Amino acid sequence: MRSKGVSPTAAGSLLPVPSLAERVLSGDERALARALTTVESGTPGADRLLADLRAAGRRARLIGITGAPGSGKSSLTDSLIAALRESGERVAVVAVDPSSPFTGGAILGDRIRMGRHHADRGVFVRSMASRGHLGGLSGTTVACATVLEAAGFENVLVETVGVGQSEVDIAGVADHVVLVLTPGAGDAVQAFKAGIMEIADVFAINKADLPGADRLEREVRAALELGAHDEHTWWPPIVKTVATSGHGAADLLAACGQHAAHLGESGLESRRLARVRFELHAALAHAAQRHLSDAGEEVVRAVAAGILTTGDAVRQLLSGARG
Repeated sequence: MRSKGVSPTAAGSLLPVPSLAERVLSGDERALARALTTVESGTPGADRLLADLRAAGRRARLIGITGAPGSGKSSLTDSLIAALRESGERVAVVAVDPSSPFTGGAILGDRIRMGRHHADRGVFVRSMASRGHLGGLSGTTVACATVLEAAGFENVLVETVGVGQSEVDIAGVADHVVLVLTPGAGDAVQAFKAGIMEIADVFAINKADLPGADRLEREVRAALELGAHDEHTWWPPIVKTVATSGHGAADLLAACGQHAAHLGESGLESRRLARVRFELHAALAHAAQRHLSDAGEEVVRAVAAGILTTGDAVRQLLSGARG
């Protein structure tokens, strides 16, 4: 019988079995897959695993890619992978797909579009279900990005669901947010009012070989000039891309580099802290929903009858959570 936590060597001596975090940090691909499943499913040990990985202090450039359905986000992500690999950098992708209404799982469309990289060990693609989470991301997106960062990937690309103008969560997660627009998809000035245009650090006008690309660029520039700005304002670059051919991918990465220089180390650190804040917010929301469910209808009916105030109910639920 083998002793727990040790492994026999050829000489018969015993060595400690590396922890899952140690195996991830060493580049073990099986451990990486297991760690991602652990944090995504929230199984016991997930919190400790993330803490151990964060303690290693590894950093990756996290680029968020968002935009409306049909804008070519997945194809553009594929061309960014190719450009990064040409420069010798390793890249991981977290692609948040809509949840299946039948199984709750992700519809792995991104695995299909990025299939040409399947044999490249410098590329890792993870699709995950949104599980009904609004804002374009899954609640465990940050945790998965943390695992990939610790595994030594220099770049982590996070592609949002693509459900429309409510996808603003990515602004609290990414170092650089790329908003993908396409000609003929509507008036850019009006789109600014919906919120998503305001979170972009870089604009990508994809399918720029189609009619209307120049007009869309002018509209975006005009809309940017309408906003409040001073000498410290970051003016988001507008990059024309054709994802199917890879045109503009290198320029898009260069624009992200310019944004990083603008932010500086303090700005990038602020974004990393915002990323953790988003993860904590998602964890708190999940815990609150679980405790409300455990409380059953009693608390709900007490609030409805005026026996408890909403504030009293929240405090009662939080007290139960602490217990």
